[in-house]
Amino acid sequence: MSAGDFFYPRKMGMIILLGLEEVMGVNGVDALLQLAPLEEFSRQSLQAGKEQAIPFQKVGLLQSTLEQAYGPRGGRGLALRAGRACFKYGLREYGSLLGITETAFRLLPLPAKLFTGARVFADLFNRHTDQKVRVEEKDFKIFWHIDRCPLCWERKADEPICHLAVGLLQEALYWVSGGKVFHVEETACIARGDPACVILMDQTPLS
Repeated sequence: MSAGDFFYPRKMGMIILLGLEEVMGVNGVDALLQLAPLEEFSRQSLQAGKEQAIPFQKVGLLQSTLEQAYGPRGGRGLALRAGRACFKYGLREYGSLLGITETAFRLLPLPAKLFTGARVFADLFNRHTDQKVRVEEKDFKIFWHIDRCPLCWERKADEPICHLAVGLLQEALYWVSGGKVFHVEETACIARGDPACVILMDQTPLS
């Protein structure tokens, strides 16, 4: 497969767009898309169904343009906040497929609930996108391995840069736990030469 063969579905593109709009406003996102340029992520294209799938190159370009426009620190902060906002829209779109709103899931002990939620979430990406995710549990931590990552696709960096995914998982843990905050950190990234992007999530809440 060539790089152009890997995609996010249009629904995922819309979720990212809505998350960014919540953080930056419509005008801010429009300016970002013009800078890239990324017509594929415009509301008009996504709502009209002109783009049935978004290539990974475009997802990576959107993230790099965010840092180009706002600087590494500003881009990181916006991507984290957008990732957290994306969870709400993702739950609205895919919640019925995840099963995490059912009573049986809600009654699980917290560690089991967190790990089960992570596995179900990973399965969503594996089944409905070309992103590849593996989840493992060790020493009261969950390790989210992204073996094929659109956020840092074709990018080079000295440190982990998949900030939107970190924000998404922060909000997922917050929601699944009923309002608890957990340490979430990307410890490895394909963009800096690691074999996979790895996001570590503590199962013991900070608060």
